[in-house]
Amino acid sequence: MSDASRKHEIRCPIHGFINFNDWEKAVIDSPEFQRLRRIRQLAFTEFIYPGATHTRFEHSLGVMHVATRMYEALTQRYGDDFIKTFSYDKGGFDRDCQLLRFAALLHDVGHGPLSHASEDLMPFKAPGQRYKHEQYSAAIVRSKLRATIDQHPLSENSNLKADEIADFLEGKSTSKRRVFWRELLDGQMDADRADYLLRDSHHAGVAYGHYDLDRIIATLAVVPDEGNGLRVGVRKGGWHAAESLVIARYMMFTQVYFHQTRVAFNFLLRNILKAILPGGLFPSPEGAGLDQYLQWDDWSVLGAVAGGCAGEAGRQLRERDHPRNVYQTNEVTTQDDIKKLDAIQSALGERVVAVESAGKSWYKIGTSDIPVAMPDGVQPLSDLSSIVKNMRETNQQLVFVRSQDANEARAIVERMK
Repeated sequence: MSDASRKHEIRCPIHGFINFNDWEKAVIDSPEFQRLRRIRQLAFTEFIYPGATHTRFEHSLGVMHVATRMYEALTQRYGDDFIKTFSYDKGGFDRDCQLLRFAALLHDVGHGPLSHASEDLMPFKAPGQRYKHEQYSAAIVRSKLRATIDQHPLSENSNLKADEIADFLEGKSTSKRRVFWRELLDGQMDADRADYLLRDSHHAGVAYGHYDLDRIIATLAVVPDEGNGLRVGVRKGGWHAAESLVIARYMMFTQVYFHQTRVAFNFLLRNILKAILPGGLFPSPEGAGLDQYLQWDDWSVLGAVAGGCAGEAGRQLRERDHPRNVYQTNEVTTQDDIKKLDAIQSALGERVVAVESAGKSWYKIGTSDIPVAMPDGVQPLSDLSSIVKNMRETNQQLVFVRSQDANEARAIVERMK
């Protein structure tokens, strides 16, 4: 084996050993990717689940590993179908696998400090439209990582370039092959959520995110699709495993990601960032703004908090003196719930410091429905699973007050029931 193609490995608590080549190692060793070691996967969730201190670095490696397992399972079973539908040549499979691996590895390289909780402080790309971390990821690939990707010896064999990886991340490619494989990175059964559910569950010390990944991979299927020719689905024997992934995601959101105290700490984080960011927003991912953006990570934010530069929200974080939840609506909020919420807010008056919305669509029925290959044709997962079919979008509202007002506020809410 040549030096350029030798393999490396790193141990992962979820997947065992994760392997990567010299080209991928060069990207992993870059300052931009190493920055992910300094960005927590779940923001301040450690204040509720103390073990949840893992980072975007290990998650990104895990997504690359899972995406590769999915890719290899599908190409081994359906290689002839891909050759026929997507006109693969001899080297096409290896090239697309490398493209998918890089995209999976780099999909989160543009995250801000403390991950998703900081996205509300990203600047506006257009009126009413903020930049997302995916656009920062693509900008980093096109600029900061261009030389590392384009000039590596292994790039000469595949002619794979940074621009193609960035386009894949942003979903810009209209190639049927690219649209098909992007489902493994951005779909209802993708490698991203396949990894984060297991990883977050493990580090938080909960069982909510458990599901059978091996069974899903063993039953992955390719099904006909009118628009793109082919789609990713599961065979009949795997639909319960797919169902369990959807349920695991619902459970993790309700019990961990939207935990009332975590929502309160996300509120504190936004106030901390408003206090320490110039102009109260991150720089844009353009020109010198990207260099400035990359200076921000958890260390810089927490350093400002420790140094007393983050105002009252920084003090509250240091002392775990977070706002308290005193009332919340049902997961699916009705008009009657809204009327009651308004009355409670009016009664609490200036005690209220925030009303946070925990909204989420757990499963998208329709064209995004996971297709299941049955003996008599293809059926959407929601037709087979009554649980999935009845998963409604939530729009829960949570009312928070200052900690010193919590007892009085709860007494007022109790009298209004």
